[in-house]
Amino acid sequence: MTQLVTFTLAGDHYAADVRRVREVVRAGALTPVPLTLPEVAGLTNLRGQILVCLDLRPLLALPAPEAGAAQMLLVVELAGEPVGLLVDDVGEVLDVDPAELRPPPSTLAAPLRGFITGAHPLPERLLLVLDFDALLVPDPSAPKEHP
Repeated sequence: MTQLVTFTLAGDHYAADVRRVREVVRAGALTPVPLTLPEVAGLTNLRGQILVCLDLRPLLALPAPEAGAAQMLLVVELAGEPVGLLVDDVGEVLDVDPAELRPPPSTLAAPLRGFITGAHPLPERLLLVLDFDALLVPDPSAPKEHP
């Protein structure tokens, strides 16, 4: 069995391997980081540790949240470092048989397809399983930096 933590983002349901999640906290004030990528929402101080916080919405081509909407922070490990991921809400932890995971639907929008490793059908919705490591892969269409 695999355990997946569920969360919502722009009304869609996602899941990720719970072993990658360190903790879940309410998102507080973020300090903006100038001249950075759109997915870098800012920095936050979590009990004395400065975390980079990523907004998944630009990466997944989702609309921005309503102004003042409360968000949660999934603190995950990416490349050995803790990183905060902004999500709308965190749900439950599900025990899932890996054999029940299906390939991502072919109808997924192109930006989303590269971040989803599978789908888990539930009676009332489809959970898309997010690959945290894919978040670190640079966009091939992004301009290249010159030395």
